[in-house]
Amino acid sequence: MDPVQPLPATLERLEALAQERGLKPSALLDSKELAVRTALSETVVRTLLQGGEAPADTVNDRVRTRIKALADTYLTQTGKRMSDLCSSISQQLGVSAFWARQVCSGEKVPSVELLHGLVNYFRIEGGEAFFTAPASESLNRALLPVLAALQSAQDSPEAVVDPLAAALSRYDDVRGIALRQAHDLPQERWNVLTATLNALLELDDEEEER
Repeated sequence: MDPVQPLPATLERLEALAQERGLKPSALLDSKELAVRTALSETVVRTLLQGGEAPADTVNDRVRTRIKALADTYLTQTGKRMSDLCSSISQQLGVSAFWARQVCSGEKVPSVELLHGLVNYFRIEGGEAFFTAPASESLNRALLPVLAALQSAQDSPEAVVDPLAAALSRYDDVRGIALRQAHDLPQERWNVLTATLNALLELDDEEEER
């Protein structure tokens, strides 16, 4: 397997492709959306996009803060209460609601088993690395589909099938929740998002066929 290129190389390539297509990099790389997709803070995302480095942290710090960010996003977008989320996690993962609340609020680090369960519960792509990888790796992983879409997307937006409804019908997770707000995106970013989602859905179909 070829090694994944580092974040600086991805950002450099994205900027070059955006310029080739007459797009503004800022129209493609929205720090708020990327923060939702990665469970990183907007501040960290903006710093990384500008070529800076994320603050030093430990794996435990990453796990706690990203689970809390994921839970907060879920609650904000669904309108549910923390007690509802913790009760559901308790029932599905076989832990106490009290322990689930401590984990979702960022107070406690979950066991490896519970972390794996949360990956399945929220249907997170990338497995436990979503919570444990350094911030630069997490952001880079979120940007690679955008880069792939820019490299392969057709110039005509009419040729891109709207994948939003398909994505929401197939995935009941935080990614899908965040996409419900995507219809208000500027046309440039919407074109890139649709192409990115098409690429991801095609990749998922290929994996299911194996």
